Amino acid sequence: MVLMQGNEALARGALDAGVRFFAGYPITPSTEIAEIMSVELPKVGGKFLQMEDEMGSLAAVIGASLAGAKAMTATSGPGFSLMQENLGYAYMTEVPCLVVDVMRGGPSTGLPTNPSQGDVMQARWGCHGDHPVIALAASSVVDCYNLTVRAVNLAERFRMPVILLSDAVVGHMREDVTLPEKIEVVDREKPHVPYEWYYPYDDSTTAVAPLAPFGTGFRFHVTGLTHDRAGFATTVPAEVDRAIRNLKRKMDRFRHEIIQVEHAHLADAEVVVAAYGICARAAEAATVEARRRGYRVGFINLKTIWPFCFKLVQRVAETAKAIIVPELNLGQLVREFERAVCDRAQVVPINRVDGETITPRQILDVIGELARPGGGA
Repeated sequence: MVLMQGNEALARGALDAGVRFFAGYPITPSTEIAEIMSVELPKVGGKFLQMEDEMGSLAAVIGASLAGAKAMTATSGPGFSLMQENLGYAYMTEVPCLVVDVMRGGPSTGLPTNPSQGDVMQARWGCHGDHPVIALAASSVVDCYNLTVRAVNLAERFRMPVILLSDAVVGHMREDVTLPEKIEVVDREKPHVPYEWYYPYDDSTTAVAPLAPFGTGFRFHVTGLTHDRAGFATTVPAEVDRAIRNLKRKMDRFRHEIIQVEHAHLADAEVVVAAYGICARAAEAATVEARRRGYRVGFINLKTIWPFCFKLVQRVAETAKAIIVPELNLGQLVREFERAVCDRAQVVPINRVDGETITPRQILDVIGELARPGGGA
C-alpha cells in the first residue's frame, strides 16, 4: 500500500502498461503527469518530448505509435480542444494512443484549478465525421492506475485512440492505493505475412487489422483521407463506405468487452443514482446513507462513458421509477440517459458549474424528494 496522487497513479499505470513515449505541453491540472513521465521514461528506455503546443504533442504521439511505441499525451480542456484535428486523424488512420484529459472548468481558460466534467460531449463529438469513441472516467486514485492500464490495452487491442477523463480533484487528491502485483498487458497485433502481402487496413480475416511498425520492412501509406485497404486515398464509394463502416464495426462487435460499469442494489431499487468521475464518489456515499435510512436506492458508476451503457440503463428503467444523474456541467451525459429511458422512468439531473463538487447531501435531498423510506414514490 502506498500513498499516491491521482496524476502520479496515472503516470505509473501508463509505464506499467508499456507506454514508452510521451509528448505533451504543460497545462493545469494535468502537468504532474508530464513531469513524472519526463523523469521516469528515460529510466526504462522511453522518450519524453515537451512540444510547442498541444497540436504538435498529439502529432508526435501519432508518429511514435506508427513507429511501434505505445504512446500517450495528457492535457486539460483548452489543450484537448486544440488536439481535436489530430485526434480525428488518429481515428481515421487507426493509430493506437492514449489521450488523458484532466478536466477543469471552462469555457476558454475558465477555472484552471477547479474540477469540471464539461468535456464529456467533446470527448464523443469533438472530431467531425463518423467514428466510434472509447472514453473512460476515473473516480479515484486507484482508478487512475487501473483505467490507464485498461485504456492503453484497449488502444492497442482495437487500433484506435482511447480517451481517459479525470478532473482536477481526482488528479490532485491523494489516497492509499494497493497496486496489483500483476497486470494484463496487451500489445497490438503485428502482421505475419510477407511484406508484399501486407495491407494495413484489411480486416477481412481479423476484426482489427494488424499494424506493422514503420522501419520494419513493411511499406504502407498513411493518410487522413478516406483510403482503401492499402492506405491510399480513394473516393470510390464502395471503398469509402467500407473504410468508415469498419471503424464502427470493430467497436460494435466487441462492445461487451469495452463497456465497464460498477453497480450495486439495482435489483430492488426504486431510485438509482448514476454518476461518473468525482461525482460517483458522492453518489456512492449518498446511496449508502439512503439505504441506511430505509430508501431503496441503487448506484451505478460508469467507468466507461463512451460507448454508453444503453442496455443496462434500459433494464434499470424497467423497474426503477427515477434515475438521478449528478454532473459537474449543465447536463451532458444525462441526455444519453434520457435517450435510453424513453420516458419509462424519470431522469433527474443534478448540475453544478461553480467550481465546487456535488456533495452527498445534495444527492440525498433529491432522493428524499423522489422516494420515501421503505419504498414507494
